Amino acid sequence: MSSRYDRAITVFSPDGHLLQVEYAQEAVRKGSTAIGVRGKDVVVLGVEKKSVAKLQEERTVRKICLLDHHVVMAFAGLTADARVLINRAQVQCQSHKLSEEDPVTLEYITRYIAELKQKHTQSNGRRPFGISCLIGGFDYDGVPHLYKTEPSGVYCEWKANATGRSAKTVREFLEEHYSPAAVSTEEGTITLAIRALLEVVQSGQKSLEVAVMRRDEPMKMLDAQTIEEYVKKIELAKEEEAEKKKAKK
Repeated sequence: MSSRYDRAITVFSPDGHLLQVEYAQEAVRKGSTAIGVRGKDVVVLGVEKKSVAKLQEERTVRKICLLDHHVVMAFAGLTADARVLINRAQVQCQSHKLSEEDPVTLEYITRYIAELKQKHTQSNGRRPFGISCLIGGFDYDGVPHLYKTEPSGVYCEWKANATGRSAKTVREFLEEHYSPAAVSTEEGTITLAIRALLEVVQSGQKSLEVAVMRRDEPMKMLDAQTIEEYVKKIELAKEEEAEKKKAKK
């Protein structure tokens, strides 16, 4: 039945679905897990890093990128689609700065990306972007923000969220463990993000890529050694928690 209504992006099915948009959302669900956590003075984005071929340059495979000096984006879904969207967003950031003499706000660039995605859901000869974006950073007044956009063009602001493969599991973990106290420090925010990713990433620090955005500072990618230190602390805390539960029994 659905095959009658999924051949054109502008045709609704009888039950009100745009099937091409739902196919794009399925492409996101099959993508690498991405997570964002907004702290008191920091925004942390993390992604599951897929293994690369032995002869491939690892630096060319990135799921986290800068849109402007104060805006960072992580994504899940089709990398080729992301590259086009990233280029458009970067140009818009620079164009806004030239015309308005102020850097873009997080909501402005998120809305621009969301509108671009939405246009692709109602135009013949196109298809929706098969990516979901987590956009984080600081406005010029120093306030941290974290937004998420969907292939349909919907966007919302979040304290913490995830997208991609097993996003539901990660989101449930964040709902359980997120609190103002947990993200009151930079270390706590990074720890929460890595703990959440480790819920669905099996091979530990080797498969994690974590970016930290601080107020008035350039984005910093955590190196493998730093991530390994966080992972060890998390595993130690888990062991101590398990021992306490055994002792209570």
